[in-house]
Amino acid sequence: MHHHGSEDAFVVDWSEAASRLAKAAGTDAGWYAAVAAELVTAHDRVAVDVGCGGAGMATALAAAMAGGRVLAVDGDGDVLAAAEERLAGVGALDSVRRAGRGAEAESWAKAVAVEFVLDDLGGDLATTRAGIAGAGADVVWAAEAVHHAGDQQRAVDRLAGLLAPGGRLALAEGGLPVRRLPWDVSLGEPGLEFRLDVAQNEWFTQMRRRLPGVVPMPYGWPAALRRAGLTDVRTRSWLFEAPTPLAPAEHDRIVHELEHRVDRLRPTGLLDRDLAAWDRLLDESDPAWLGHRDDLQRLTARSVHIGHLAR
Repeated sequence: MHHHGSEDAFVVDWSEAASRLAKAAGTDAGWYAAVAAELVTAHDRVAVDVGCGGAGMATALAAAMAGGRVLAVDGDGDVLAAAEERLAGVGALDSVRRAGRGAEAESWAKAVAVEFVLDDLGGDLATTRAGIAGAGADVVWAAEAVHHAGDQQRAVDRLAGLLAPGGRLALAEGGLPVRRLPWDVSLGEPGLEFRLDVAQNEWFTQMRRRLPGVVPMPYGWPAALRRAGLTDVRTRSWLFEAPTPLAPAEHDRIVHELEHRVDRLRPTGLLDRDLAAWDRLLDESDPAWLGHRDDLQRLTARSVHIGHLAR
């Protein structure tokens, strides 16, 4: 594949992504609640969400714990500010309540404080470790954060180093690409969304290549957890399916997701052969606009890899 995009097209601007991450935290509240319910035990008192984005998991962990502290950690101050603003409003508690905790979610979320910590997973996490204090964390969560660290294994080692004996490290990485469109959308060549996945994979490869201190990790996430000294490693995947006909909010979400992905890839040249088709599909004034279609769907799976620190 050729490139005529700038180097910057392969660098993530986290400050620019802050509001989008905060919004996504609310959209995914149900999933976060389901995962937190599996991760948290009755005795847990300290949990950490590293690379917290909109702090969706931090909120869910706070709601699932009977007491204690949750640290929401991110390397970007604007991302933390947007997350804090989201939690300060009623939106965070409402989303926890809707996710199935019932009326008691409010008192639980108030009982378990969410503290915000500015710290970068690419470093040694000393600020986070100091914030945890004591014996360590019972639960450490990192969702789609480790793959932005140059040395992914070192990042996993650092995360494992935050755990108390008996604690759990959970990495949400990988799964299956989202299927949203029919194979043939009547514009351009069939297989438009599959080629979007190929272009996204090439973008991801180039993004990682440009990270400081990049080190290959030619093995999977469960192996990375085992190399970090964790035991009883397992992977659990969740299936997400929003079949047609979609609710309006889900319909809008799909169109916005595709807009975001196409906009990210547009300056790289990776979509050149399909750009004319995408421009029409994403143009609200065009009869071919995706918003008019009744055959959009959302089908995907997200994987969480969990390892334990021996007691």
